[in-house]
Amino acid sequence: MQPPVENYANPKTCLFHVLFKGAALAFYILSALFFNSFVIIFVVTVLLAALDFWVVKNVSGRILVGLRWWNEINDLGESVWKFESLDQESLARMNKKDSWLFWWTLYLAAAAWLVLGIFSLIRFQADYLLVVGVCLSLNAANIIGFTKCKKDAKKQFQQFASQTIASRFQSTVQSAFTLV
Repeated sequence: MQPPVENYANPKTCLFHVLFKGAALAFYILSALFFNSFVIIFVVTVLLAALDFWVVKNVSGRILVGLRWWNEINDLGESVWKFESLDQESLARMNKKDSWLFWWTLYLAAAAWLVLGIFSLIRFQADYLLVVGVCLSLNAANIIGFTKCKKDAKKQFQQFASQTIASRFQSTVQSAFTLV
């Protein structure tokens, strides 16, 4: 008897997570068949990539993996990364299929844009390299943001666990000395 197969917990979010990535890539690849205008190809492809960036950063990242990131400029004019994540217990309960889809499509889309960039270089198409560069930059920003966010969530959990163990140890030692 096989173990039950885990389904996607958030199929609509998963659909839109993949849809915008696929739409941007498909439009870029197939647009040469239908349009002679670089401007149309640039605008529509970048618009779809920007929609994908927004959906991943603000919706699917939060729902599928429980992570959220943003970047602020502080009073000194320095860039400061901000991270939010669910608590470790909630993160542990996240659907594995949702998480798998989130991370794999994030990296596969970047790989696809990288391959398309190499093709643009080989064909000496600097204008199309610009489109790919914008799309790859948007995708890379999400990869970097969510990877840093995931590492920050693990670090916070480790700090919490260390503090909890240290405080319990301290209270145990204090109670032992008060009994003596």
